[in-house]
Amino acid sequence: MKKSRIRPSQLPLQYRLTLWYLLTLGVILLLFAIFLYLQLRANLLKQLDASLQLVATQMLVVDEEGQLAFQDALSLPERAAAEGDFAVYLAGEDGQVWDRAGTAVLTPLFWPPQPDPATYFSGDDNWRVLSQPIRAGDTAGWLQVIGDMDPVNDVLDSLLTLMFVGGPLVLVLAGIGGFFMAGRALHPIDRMTRTAQTITASDLNQRIAYEGPADEVGRLAQTFDTMLDRLQTAFERERQFTGDAAHELRTPLAALKGRIGVTLSQSRPPQAYVETLQEMEQQVDRLIRLSGDLLFMARLDQGRMARTMERIDVGDFLGAVVDQIRPLAAAKSITLTEDIPAGLTLHGDMDLLIRLFLNLLDNAVKYTPGHGRIAITAQKTETAVAIAISDSGPGIPPEHLPHLFERFYRVEGSRGRGAGPGGAGLGLAIAHEIVRKHDGRLTVHSEVGQGTTFTIHLPVTQI
Repeated sequence: MKKSRIRPSQLPLQYRLTLWYLLTLGVILLLFAIFLYLQLRANLLKQLDASLQLVATQMLVVDEEGQLAFQDALSLPERAAAEGDFAVYLAGEDGQVWDRAGTAVLTPLFWPPQPDPATYFSGDDNWRVLSQPIRAGDTAGWLQVIGDMDPVNDVLDSLLTLMFVGGPLVLVLAGIGGFFMAGRALHPIDRMTRTAQTITASDLNQRIAYEGPADEVGRLAQTFDTMLDRLQTAFERERQFTGDAAHELRTPLAALKGRIGVTLSQSRPPQAYVETLQEMEQQVDRLIRLSGDLLFMARLDQGRMARTMERIDVGDFLGAVVDQIRPLAAAKSITLTEDIPAGLTLHGDMDLLIRLFLNLLDNAVKYTPGHGRIAITAQKTETAVAIAISDSGPGIPPEHLPHLFERFYRVEGSRGRGAGPGGAGLGLAIAHEIVRKHDGRLTVHSEVGQGTTFTIHLPVTQI
């Protein structure tokens, strides 16, 4: 059976980080070693060339007869001892050697000469050669100073040996340190992985609780914890929504079943059946409204509701909406007033905004006592149109205001007395979601005994 090869991309992140670190460090060390080697070689050659030039300057003179000659009249062995590793030749233009000094007996003359310092190879040895043209009167020739390259090569060989031995050792030590540091750096991510594996829909209480520096990994851990907080809130909200929806659906269904059971338990006059059917119709209407609101909320949450944004004249729009609610207000002798400046426009979805204002106005009519008043006002700010709906109802206690836009939240007590049976607690939640979908704000101000004002801030028309 053929074994599958592990690709680098399949290695754990800690190993991949270490390999990339070693590869990067190895390339840097190689480039640095090349630079150091070339720079040191250039400096050593520069020093050797300076020594060759110094020897050439000190050795050559012109004698009393105008002939070219060396500085002293030492014998060849004495010159060799005096000049050490240097060989000096004095030769004519035809290459005939006129004089020699230093270790010339061991070093050949390199001909033809080059005007610049050059390196020559002879067998296993190599030499650095400086050749200078010279002239004295009618006599012309060449002075050639030759230096042994062994000292330079010894230094360069020592450097290469140090690099070949020290480089791998540095990479090994760096690899161990890099592997350890990568493990330390990835430890919070490993904790996040283990935490994520322990999280289920029924247990969202686990957190990373990162306490390290606020670097990239720290911000990732904090973001992960924040995401878990949002998920937990969403799951709890979903569970609460499901439970509340089941409760709201069960109440009218139980009432329907009870009325049917009582009606079927014994014979009754026709009028009693009519009354029972009328009561059942009311419960069915309540179920229809509730299921419609639930479906509407689900579509809003899932973003499945198509929106058609258009320019809307605020005066004409609110006038048409108020006309729909006016019969309900007239039935309770409630006065409806409008104060909407001409020329106000906003940008929004007509159908959603109709539902928004119908919800708020229906709510105002429901909780405003007979012979009360409802006022609709509008004004333009720098960035939005603010539309306020104020009623003269009993007001809302302050402890209820923070929860007013939560789903299935209903204010009992003074707000509901005399208003008949309350709804399912979805009207204000739907209104809040519609405003939020329009990038606006819905606020409420209320005082017990002084009435309630809902203010909708919607963006102005974008020209």
